[in-house]
Amino acid sequence: MLEDLRAAAFTYPAIDNHAHALLRAENRADIPFEGLISESHLDGEAAIDAATHTLACYRATEQLGELFGLERGVSWEGVKAKRAKIEYTELAFLSTTASGSRRSCMIYHGTTNSPTVRPNESSELSQWLRYETGRRLTVSALSTCGIKVILQKLLVEHGSGDSKKSLLAFTDEFKQYLSEHAQNSGVVAFKSVVCYRSGLAVTPKFKAVHSKKLRAALSATYKEYKNSPKIRLQAKPLNDYVVHLAMEIIQFHTGLGDVDMMLDLSSPKHLQPLIKAYPNTKVVLLHSSYPYAREAGYLAAIHPNVYLDFGEIFPAVSAHGQRAMLQHILELAPTNKIMWSTDGHFWPESYYLGTIQAREALYTVLRAIVDRGELSEAVAVNIVQGALFHNANKLYKLNLVPNINWKK
Repeated sequence: MLEDLRAAAFTYPAIDNHAHALLRAENRADIPFEGLISESHLDGEAAIDAATHTLACYRATEQLGELFGLERGVSWEGVKAKRAKIEYTELAFLSTTASGSRRSCMIYHGTTNSPTVRPNESSELSQWLRYETGRRLTVSALSTCGIKVILQKLLVEHGSGDSKKSLLAFTDEFKQYLSEHAQNSGVVAFKSVVCYRSGLAVTPKFKAVHSKKLRAALSATYKEYKNSPKIRLQAKPLNDYVVHLAMEIIQFHTGLGDVDMMLDLSSPKHLQPLIKAYPNTKVVLLHSSYPYAREAGYLAAIHPNVYLDFGEIFPAVSAHGQRAMLQHILELAPTNKIMWSTDGHFWPESYYLGTIQAREALYTVLRAIVDRGELSEAVAVNIVQGALFHNANKLYKLNLVPNINWKK
């Protein structure tokens, strides 16, 4: 029955390597709940309806129905109606303390400027998400939030920004921004969403001050920010430059994860020149790189500084697809370089489904490998423990100790 493997897969303490904030209670209905199982929820009613006819949604419906005490066979609309009646604190508590959904620590994407999302202070977060150790660490996102502050200051000091002086000033200010975050003991890495803006084909090297394209991009961004309260960094030269400035420990969104992404530019293979240019920078490929898991596994295998997160596919991909992605990852990737995450965001249930589905997939895939005689149960247990806890603990230097009573 492989009881040790089952115990490890379903009960071993876990570090959530990549997650986000929840919606505020008063904004819990502002974003369609279909976003739990599909990135297409932002494309209108037709896309929302289509999302409810996927295998991922059918499975989530059954699992959430069970969580909420509903009869088997409940509809998606029935699940939504039930959750709407549950007080938000209770919903968050239920989703994060149900069997198999507890974790020891969360590495939290802590930057948001949305009024609908809860603030990222530890006291606020701990009210909603529960952890064995009570630890919450942060990944500082290379988002527009910090860059807006810098641009506002530079607009006053340097006008249009179309000069070497403006670029040098931007560089100094942004480096200071990064340094302040890096010195925060709770920050363990930076994160880039360049995948969903200008793509992962980041220019590996360029002389920034002498780049006319970069100065022009900075100037255009200055002007855009001056005339609008909102800004979205779309210019590739500027996006690439921001990535270069932050190459220390950095997480990259890859593959599935944003309706704006261009599929052909979301494969992690485009990062290979950048990875080679920064051999001492630890690079974490997020979201299982779906549908490019094999490419991600290859990069993790041949580059010592590349690590692979297997998240986001829980619950966005069917159970069969989840198992297939794990199998693709394990074909080549070193097992001490893979890390689990929920990519939990907005809805408390995303943490629940992201946890129980990942644990089930790990167990099912490794059990089949052990049953075929390709792996001993003891080694499979070590793989699970590493993927859920030890690999992230080592990479981010968290120095956490798992609960030794994990089998009980």
